[in-house]
This record gives sequence, structure tokens and C-alpha cells, in this order.
Amino acid sequence: MAVKGHTIGKPDNRGTSRRGFIKGGIGATVGVLVSQGADASPPESAAEPAVQASEAATTAGLDSVPVETTVNGKAHTLLVYEDESALSVVRDRLGLTGAKEGCGHGRCGACSCKLDGEVVATCLLPASSLHGRELQTIESLATDLGGELHPVQKAFLAEDALQCGFCTPGFIMAATDFYDRWRAEHGDTEPSREQVAHALVGHLCRCGAYPAIYRAVRGACAGRFEGAAPTPERHDALEKVRGEATYTVDVKRDGLLEARTVRSPHAHARVKGIDTTAAMAFSGVKGVHVLTEVGGLVRYSGQEIVAIAATDRWTAERARRLVNVDYEVLTPTVGMKQARDPESVAVYPGPPRRPPFSNEGVEVPAPWKHNLRGPFSFHVQAGKARRTVQASRDEGSNGLVDGSWHTHVQCHSSLEPHACVAEWNGDDKLKVWVSTQSCTDMAEDIAKRWCLKRRNVHVQCQYIGGGFGAKATLGIEMVAAIELAKACKAPVRMALDRSEELSTGGIRPGAQVDLAMAAGKDGGLEAVDITAYNDAGVAIGSNVGIFFRLMYPGCPKAITDFDVVSHAPPGKPFRGPGGPAAFLAMESSVDAMALQLGEDPIALRRRWDVHKIRHKLYDWAEKVPMWQERGPVAADKGRFRRGVGLAASTWFHFAQSNIQVQVSSDSDGVTVSCAAQDMGNGTRTSMAAGVAEVLGIPRSEVEVQVGDSRLLHGPLSAGSRTTTTLVPATKEATSRLAKALVEHARKSMGLEDARAAEGGVAHSGGKVSWNEVLRSAPPMSFTGRRKADKGGWYLPFALNAIQIGRALTAAVSIIEVEVDSRLGKVTPRQVSYGIAAGRIVVPRLAASQIEGGVIQGLSYALLEDRRLDPRNGRLISRNLEDYRIAGLGDAPEIDIHFEESGFEHVRERILGLSELSTVGIAATLCNAVHHATGWRPRELPLRTERVLKGLAG
Repeated sequence: MAVKGHTIGKPDNRGTSRRGFIKGGIGATVGVLVSQGADASPPESAAEPAVQASEAATTAGLDSVPVETTVNGKAHTLLVYEDESALSVVRDRLGLTGAKEGCGHGRCGACSCKLDGEVVATCLLPASSLHGRELQTIESLATDLGGELHPVQKAFLAEDALQCGFCTPGFIMAATDFYDRWRAEHGDTEPSREQVAHALVGHLCRCGAYPAIYRAVRGACAGRFEGAAPTPERHDALEKVRGEATYTVDVKRDGLLEARTVRSPHAHARVKGIDTTAAMAFSGVKGVHVLTEVGGLVRYSGQEIVAIAATDRWTAERARRLVNVDYEVLTPTVGMKQARDPESVAVYPGPPRRPPFSNEGVEVPAPWKHNLRGPFSFHVQAGKARRTVQASRDEGSNGLVDGSWHTHVQCHSSLEPHACVAEWNGDDKLKVWVSTQSCTDMAEDIAKRWCLKRRNVHVQCQYIGGGFGAKATLGIEMVAAIELAKACKAPVRMALDRSEELSTGGIRPGAQVDLAMAAGKDGGLEAVDITAYNDAGVAIGSNVGIFFRLMYPGCPKAITDFDVVSHAPPGKPFRGPGGPAAFLAMESSVDAMALQLGEDPIALRRRWDVHKIRHKLYDWAEKVPMWQERGPVAADKGRFRRGVGLAASTWFHFAQSNIQVQVSSDSDGVTVSCAAQDMGNGTRTSMAAGVAEVLGIPRSEVEVQVGDSRLLHGPLSAGSRTTTTLVPATKEATSRLAKALVEHARKSMGLEDARAAEGGVAHSGGKVSWNEVLRSAPPMSFTGRRKADKGGWYLPFALNAIQIGRALTAAVSIIEVEVDSRLGKVTPRQVSYGIAAGRIVVPRLAASQIEGGVIQGLSYALLEDRRLDPRNGRLISRNLEDYRIAGLGDAPEIDIHFEESGFEHVRERILGLSELSTVGIAATLCNAVHHATGWRPRELPLRTERVLKGLAG
């Protein structure tokens, strides 16, 4: 029986569990066969124990079968379990971790390998199907090509056809198969986008690297990458295209236990009792940890109750079904509409209320009224704004846009799930591998929670398979892994499966925005009245209203935000928190206003918009061919209707001033390091670029170290603050190093007139390369910080370590769509994206970020829709079939324009652009649909039935 808050471990007694079984009777035999391959003959005495072991496993209910297979040209004899996947065999038994488990049901393609020459989803392939067959993983490419890269891999490097890299091995396995077939049949002919999309159907990239993947695969098939491997733009690209990058789910430790979680099936209940007796008695189970105490309240379906550690995940999976939880089932409040009903059940009946926070900012105190929290006000002459709007209503003014916009819940659904591996060294030293957006913050939070010295907590995350804001805080997977590792005295991994990831891994809150906008007789913006309701489940942290202060300032505005809590999993920050909902309402209204006033949408924005740099983007937008050729609204009358929409957007200038970057040198070269994260946003490359700019050397010559809490304090990779924070600090440290090296050249190398120059030290007799100076200089190390911008920060203090800069970035996006009026399908055909975020450090990687943001914005607007059963709050969209994200075939052509002028007061003129690339896309798309059809969407996503209903009037 489990008692509340306790962790229970038991002595090592593997019995006939899966892993213990292998390590027992036939362990030596299998170990020899795995390590020596097909030519190894087991000793005669090993044959009989193998049979006995198989019988023992069957008796225990763990049916197993022997399999003889060849993997990457090497023969293996293995004992596998009837419900075990081929992916598990290659990853867990053979240590080939290039193939990934992203979805577990054959939808994402991350697990792709070749079986007898055919690409297969190994997460669905039974391990027993390997018998007598040959499997090839991405690791086989290096062996088959004598260590050289395949042309497809070279193309991925050259085109930067990857970001976080988690999905990359699966894409490359499918793309090399297509390449081989295409080249054999068509030679150097380049395939079309449609042919590539058809060949790679079933492969997903949550980062949205599809435009570059198209370019890479088409270029490889056309023979453009048959020569030497290119120098990649991305610093860590080579490891990713080879499948060598190690993510948290790939970490291996001796004696590693796997943990699974018992979750509540109820959205609202009280835990009356927890009985883990049967689970603890199950062979292979090593410990349990109670996550929701007896007597505790369940507030959403999927809430974690108990975590179980066992010798492998199948044992843990079976054992969690043996846990008996006694619930008192209570009536849930499901959905924002029900939650706003005064007769609904209160999620937090009374103080103290400690809901989770769904935003990256600071929690502001606010009043509660039943399930409504707020208001939070961002007013500017609120009374005048409301009076002006009401007067326009009373007059029936043509200069009034008044409506309600509704956005839905979006799941982060990173392809690498939330995962953590914890290992204790004694009672006071802890090492944690975790998929996180901040090693520094995690180490500090862990030290505080477990009362450890900060220096005794070591957090590592070299690679992270997507985060988008959901992996910024200490999560339940870390708590479970750390507690179980301590109780079991063994390393423990906790990783969510896809259903758990979609349920509790993180969501962008839904929203309702009621907006009224009034224009005067001269066409000027006179007033705006906005009320926003935020739907983040049990969480709070609405962040919609603030954006109405940022855009089109200068008129009275009544801006009010509310949180509406319900019995659903908590929201988390998601790339541009609050932005998509705000800009959908705002930019749709501006577009509608322009049409009502008979004015060009760009011309109206020019008059209302005071952001001077965005005016340069309006100049650019007017020259974009698809905008010039757009024609009148609803001009097409046939089945397929073309439309072009435009929207403006903005994002904050954030930086983090409490970080340090270290630049070191020795005889081998220069190293830059910081406990930052690279989620695919290119942190390694940007830091290398900072060093390279100062020294005048190629980025590839700079070694970069990130993803380790033992390095100097790094920023949280979130909020578009990373590059603007790290590059100035890197350049400051590098300048100090360069100065010291020049001084060394003067004093120790006899170059009295030495001075720093591009690529080395110049002097009256010529120039000495930095490498030559380094060979004679002693090791050196210097640190740099991110200093304040000229004129200081917007606020004299930091908010959660974030400094708010005195600048706003700017974007203008244009999208062309095709609307199938018969089927209700909206297809984006092309996107032009203009962005003003100062100086672009690495243009190709910046373009990748924008392309990914556009794809995520389109996916949000068109496809993604987290569904809960309205009766009980249970998740309906439990997999990537039911919860669909954009695939390769959904990606349009994307053209990017960088406006790099301005922002002279910002350090190095560098601002962030990741959030900016996605927040305005939904509004742009909806404006395009209106232009095509005359119907203005006010609710997302644009599912077919919603579109058909709108077109029907």
C-alpha cells in the first residue's frame, strides 16, 4: 500500500522480468552473439539455458521468441518479446539510437529504417518480423559509404534542411530511398515538389523545416550534391544528418530503469486510496513514487497519480495497470463556455489558489470570481474608448468593426517528448539529463527543490528535440525520475508517450477576443475596446491584451484580459504566447475596416502605424507580385477561388543580462561556451559567428560548448531573447581575447607594432595568423556579458531575469490561398514574409527559423485542434492521426525579405525573430480566405465543415 508523498523501492530481484530474463539464463549467450555478430558460435552449454529461459518467460506471461537477423550488415541472435517493436530492438538492445520514436503509431516517420531494402516504420514493426531479414538504420550510411556522406546528407547540410534534428534521420532514410529510385529511373532530372511530397508522405517535422527539405531532396536527385561535402551553415548539422546527436531519450546508463506513470482517467475527482501492492510484487518493478497524495484533488484527466520504475518500459507499463486507485468522481467543468456559467463547478473553490502559470512573464495579482480571474487592464483612456465605440454603434457608423474571434487550444507536441534521466551519486550529488530549454534554470530549480548545493547538481542537454516553450520549467517527468532514482539507487528515465505528450506535455491556450474598433470620418483610428478570455485549463496567465497596446498606438483603448479556468490540463508558453489570438482579432479587424472605408489595406495601415521601420516593409509588400495582382474581393466564382491576404505583426525586444559567455584559447584553437540551449534555433552557430566576426576567421574553426549546467550561466531559450543576448556577450569576450593575443604578439613574438586584423595579427612585416599566435601563447580565458542597450532598458528592473528593451520588431506577411468551395479545403500556395529584426547574424539559419514559424502558424490555423470529451474532459485527439500537424505536402513556397535597417540603439543591432515569424500568420491566412470568398473567418482552426458553413452564409 502506498502512503501519500512517499517513494518506495525494493531490493534488486530481477526474477523473470524482460531485462532480468535476458541477463539471466541466456544473458551470456545473447551478449556474445550481439557483440561478436554472425560468426560467433555460442558455447554448447549455452543452448539449453536459452530454451529454459524462454519457457520461464512464457510461464511468467512474458512471451518471447528467438530472432536471427542482420542489422547494418552484422548478424545478431536475439530473444525478443511478442509485443516488442523492431525500433526497441535497435535502440535498446543494439544501441543504434539514430532512429527515434516520435509518435509510436507510424505517423511521424522518425523511426524509419529499411527492411530488406524497403522503408518501414519500425515503431509499428514487430521485433519478431526481423527474423531472417536485414535491417538498415541511418548508421548504415556511414558504413556503406566508407565514412563518406550520402548526397542526400550533403544536400541537407547545404540547404540547412533541419532544425532540432530529431526527425532528420527518418527523413534522410526515406529521402535516400527515393534518391536511389529516382536517379536510376530519371538520371539528373529534378523531381517536382509534388513528387517529393508523395515520396516522403508520413514524415513530420515539428520545427517546420519543409521548404529546405524540398530544396535538399530535389537538389540531391538532380545530382547537385555528388561532389565533396559542403561546409554546413549549422554548427551541429553533421551530427544530426548522421544520426549521431544524442537526445535525452538516447541516454544510456548502466542499470538504467524505465518509469511510467499512472494517470487519472477523470477530470475531477478526489483520490481516496492508492494500492500499489500488486504492482510492487510484479517481477522487475523496482519502486513507486506517489505524485498525487491520498486525499488530493484531481483537476484534469491525465493528472499524474503514481510513477513506477522497472527494469524496462514494458514491465513498467504492465505494472502500472496493476495499481489500484480509488477515486471519488466529481462533476467536471469542461470548456470555457461552461466555466463561465455561474452554476458550473468551481475549479478552485477558494483560497489559497495556486494555479500553474501559462506565460513567460510575471504573475500579477488579480481578483477571482468563481472560475473567472481578472480583469487585467492595459487601458489608455478606457472610458473615452468605450464611449466612442458605443457612439459608433448607436449611429450605425460605417467606421465600426465589431465582432468576436475564437481560437482553439494548440498542443506543443514536440517530436522528442518530455524526458528525464536522473542518477544520484550518494545522497547529495545528482546528475540529470533532461530535454529542457535551460540547463542553468533546471539546475537551480532542482537544487532548491531537493535542498542540494548548486555545485552538486549537474544538468545536461546537448540536444533537444523541440520545445517551443513547453520545456522551460521543472516538470513532473523530472520529479518522478529524480525521486525514483533516489529510492531505487539506480538511474531512472521517465519519458512521456505521444498520448501523454498531447494531453499534458503543453498547450497554447485558446482564447475568445471581443473587439470593437471605431474609425472617424477622416479614416483615423479613434478607439478600440477589447475584452479577451484566456482558456488555459487549470492554469492562468492570459497574455492577449498587451498586444493591442503595441500596435497602432495613439488612440484611446479599453483593454481587458480574463483567465477562465476549467478542468483541463494546464497551458504553457508556446512560441509567441497570446500573439496569434491577438493578431487574428486585430489584423482581421483592420482588414475589414479598410474594406468598409473603401481603402487599400496597406494604405490604411500606413496611416495608423507609427513604426517607421514597418513602413519600409509596407514599401516592400506593395511590390510583391501576388499582392499587386490580387484583384477585388471574391472575384473568383468557380469551385477554386484564389485570395491574397496581408497582416502586420510585432514582438518584444527581450534580452537576459544575467548571463555570461566564456571565450577560451589554447594551442588547438578558440572555444566559446555558455550553459545555453540549442533547440534548433542555431545557438551554437550564432555564438561561433560572434567569435568569427571579431577574429575574422571561419565559423567552422570555432569550437562551441553549450547544454551543460557546469558552464557559465546561460539564458533560457525562449521569448526570442537568445541570439540578442548571446552574440553581444560573445563579441565582448572575444574582443578581450583578441586584445590579449595582440599583447602577447608584441611582448613575446617581437611584433612591436602588432594590431588585430581579420584572420590574425597585422604588423609592419605582414600578418601572423591567429593560429600561429595561439601556438605560442599560453591558454587564456575571458568572459563577456550582455550589457544594456544605449538609453537603457524599458524598465529599470528585470522580470524573471528578462530585460525589456526599448524596441519592437516588425513584420508584414502576405499569403496566397486557394479555397476549394466544394470541399471546404483551404490550401496556402505561397507566402512572402517581410521581417525587420535588425542585423541578421546568420541569414540562412534566420530564414530557417522564419520558415518554421510560418509552417507552425499555418498548421495552427488550418489543422491543429486539441479535443476533449465535453462530458468528462478526457482527451479525444490522442495521437498524430487525430491531432494533425502540418506535413511536407501542406507547406507552401515561402519567400523571405529581411529589412535590416534601424535599431541603432540596440547592442549589435540584433533582435529576436522566432516569435515574430509565427504570431501574425493566422490573421494573414484568414484575410486571404476573405479575399478569396467574401466570408471572414472568426474561428479557428479552419476545418472543412467550418469553411463550408461560412461559405453557405
